[in-house]
Amino acid sequence: TTGLSSDSDSSPTVESVEDNPDGGCHIYRNGYYGSSIDVVEGILEVNIIQMTSIQMTESQAENSLVDFVVTCQGSLPTDVCTVVSDPTCQVSKSMVCDPIVVTDECLLTIRRAFEEPGTYCINITLGDDTSQALASALISVNGGEPT
Repeated sequence: TTGLSSDSDSSPTVESVEDNPDGGCHIYRNGYYGSSIDVVEGILEVNIIQMTSIQMTESQAENSLVDFVVTCQGSLPTDVCTVVSDPTCQVSKSMVCDPIVVTDECLLTIRRAFEEPGTYCINITLGDDTSQALASALISVNGGEPT
């Protein structure tokens, strides 16, 4: 049984009762317990501030590469996930997650490959042990600069 103490310090009191099937005895335990709550800031905001197409030679042109420059506010992320979807952001085409190390300032470059030209919805999620934050953008990949 758990109940609140009637003491003025309003600390909860725990009283437990155990049945001893052999002798029918009861063991009573009284005491106080404490708990603490840690409030963490978490990752508050993610922004894609630049998208740059990487120029490649003809022999490397199997995939189009795009660099996404991303910033964030709040705590520093430990992983990044990128989901590439159709232009409506409804049908996922691929998802890539990587661990990252951000030491001082939340400014990172994420390089992703696109197999064919087209318009895509990009969701970039930065996360740590306690939080996640997301930024989305539409990108047109056609061998030139993304838009």
